[in-house]
Amino acid sequence: MIENNVEQFTKLIPQKTDLVGFASMAESFQRLMTYYRCAIMEVETKFRVLDVQLSLNSENNPIETIKTRLKRPESIAAKIQRRGLPFTLEAIENNLFDIAGVRVICSFPEDIYRLADSLLRQDDVTLIERKDYIQNPKPNGYRSLHLIIEIPIFLQNEKRMMKVEVQLRTIAMDFWASLEHKLRYKKDIRNVEHYDQISQKLKACAEMSATLDSQMEAIRNQIEGI
Repeated sequence: MIENNVEQFTKLIPQKTDLVGFASMAESFQRLMTYYRCAIMEVETKFRVLDVQLSLNSENNPIETIKTRLKRPESIAAKIQRRGLPFTLEAIENNLFDIAGVRVICSFPEDIYRLADSLLRQDDVTLIERKDYIQNPKPNGYRSLHLIIEIPIFLQNEKRMMKVEVQLRTIAMDFWASLEHKLRYKKDIRNVEHYDQISQKLKACAEMSATLDSQMEAIRNQIEGI
């Protein structure tokens, strides 16, 4: 994966860059992507440890699955360009906080906040930004808890602080978000007929998913109280 990212990145380096500068930038990019990959592994491990520990207090694991991703070079370049920033590694590292991503899929909404609180209590985790789209859904109905955190990775001769985007959502939230993304980006539906009607239907589905989460959590709590 890292090699593919480097190959894609070299195509994005400005053509006027001299040969030595080109090679240096490509090598530095490979190193930076490796650091982000290490940060992803660190955060994923933290969640897996929490999943095991929290399951000791109940019969179920709070985490259904964990997904990770490293942002593609063309997406990085497009975001840098939209922000009017120079295409340099410094600009990438200092301004883009979602290059490394970890998505945690939970069984119930309560699990989301329990995991987030447990993660943020760890003394090597620093919260940079928190956006709660569960309590305050996006206009299209999207729900998820987003965290930007900074963690250390320990290399052979140094420690580096890396930023990682963490998304926590339930199975129902993830189901809706995944299908909504596929439907919305299969074609640019903003330009199709009945766009407003389609958007309202998608939002209604998001509301139904939220209701399902709430009802299933209530049933779980009732069963555990018996």
